[in-house]
Amino acid sequence: MSYLLPHLNNGWEVDQAILDEEEKLVIIRFGHDWDPQCMQMDEILYKSAEKIKKFAVVYLVDITKVPDFNTMYELYDPVTVMFFYRNKHMMIDLGTGNNNKINWAMNDKQEFIDIVEIIYRGARKGKGLVVAPKDYSTKYKY
Repeated sequence: MSYLLPHLNNGWEVDQAILDEEEKLVIIRFGHDWDPQCMQMDEILYKSAEKIKKFAVVYLVDITKVPDFNTMYELYDPVTVMFFYRNKHMMIDLGTGNNNKINWAMNDKQEFIDIVEIIYRGARKGKGLVVAPKDYSTKYKY
């Protein structure tokens, strides 16, 4: 599904996507297009994109082609999804101890949409950290 979502091909494009969006939540999936976990997450992102298009925009970044952010955002996992709102990194408490990103492939579209809605509502209220509607600590055995 990665071919159906817009790709950012260099560091400048990533920066501009984050900087230029004033009203919507920017969702960026960092990873490899060929990775099975990324493929799974891309499918969830693609299926969700239509429902969240009024308040969120989704981009994909291949961390091999665009290594600029690998150290800064600690992109060591096969798949990493990060959220930005008005040039601010949005953090979410998923119960895993890592509030910066989602670093596993989700398998439920509605679950992802719920997370995006919570982050967007919190961002609109000026919050930098929001709490996920579900605790992921035991399900993913962190």
